[in-house]
Amino acid sequence: MFTGPGPGLLLAVVGGALCVLGWYAVSGESVTARQLPYLASATAPGVALLTGGLVWLAVHTAAGGTADRPAAAVEWQAPEAAGEPGVLGGGLVAVPGGTLCHRPGCPLVAGKEQAVPVDAAAVRQRGLAPCPVCEPDILPSPETSP
Repeated sequence: MFTGPGPGLLLAVVGGALCVLGWYAVSGESVTARQLPYLASATAPGVALLTGGLVWLAVHTAAGGTADRPAAAVEWQAPEAAGEPGVLGGGLVAVPGGTLCHRPGCPLVAGKEQAVPVDAAAVRQRGLAPCPVCEPDILPSPETSP
């Protein structure tokens, strides 16, 4: 419904117009008490709309124009199940009884002597998920890849 840079541009233009209108109205009043209604009804909402529009444009630009597309659901699986030999990125480690697999240099397993290397079969068998901190390279399932 509201996708692309258009809504952000519209918000920024309307916000800028309200700021100019509020500034013009305030400039004609010498008494501070008479300036407050213009600040409250035009300038403050104008700044809010202008900021919202610029944020919308920044997010849309930073996302490379893909902010309006839903992300594809990805099921994680071990690389050998996807037909790749070994794990990308130099191997994985896991703590016995843990639920995550990590890169060897991950700060969550650094210094833990019980962290042991795991292969793709162990990742599958134990149902290990990728660590959200080190984000190890585990291949997405080919069935869910776009």
